[in-house]
Amino acid sequence: MTAPEYIQLKAYARQDGFFLALLWTASFACYILGITNQMLEMLALGLAITTPFFVASRLRKFRDEGREGQISFGRGYAYTIFVFFYGAVLLAVVQFLYFAYVDNGYLLNAFSRMMSSEEGQQIISQYGMSQMVEEGMAEMAQIRPIDYALNILTMNIFIGFILGVPIGLVMQRSEVKR
Repeated sequence: MTAPEYIQLKAYARQDGFFLALLWTASFACYILGITNQMLEMLALGLAITTPFFVASRLRKFRDEGREGQISFGRGYAYTIFVFFYGAVLLAVVQFLYFAYVDNGYLLNAFSRMMSSEEGQQIISQYGMSQMVEEGMAEMAQIRPIDYALNILTMNIFIGFILGVPIGLVMQRSEVKR
């Protein structure tokens, strides 16, 4: 890969990483709001599930427009990793800002309400997990906003390395179809 090709790949990946971050931010917002609304919770899950298809469609656009219809597996894999990286960094910023300045314990209180409800208490006692749930809630209360953001950042980058393989394999093309 030449230097101009590498610059082109990163430019497309930065742009598409931004769009991926928007998709993930919408999913995150639906997740937070979905704590009290099941439809939004389902929408959050649906948006998260569309991630590999979204990235594959952006890779196809890069392949067809930027690479004139041809892309190797290695270049497609690198593109996918960069898209996930840029998207994950932007999402981490959004999540840090949310947990540092907006949340004010909302998520923890919502989990606490779920666990203290009658149904939650029945499930917890049925599985003998009372102590584990209490310890988990205490640990969640101690986690800093940056820790949440860095945890999700790491997880999303790792997912990019994994999903990059099938996306790169499916989207590679050595000959231009006419």
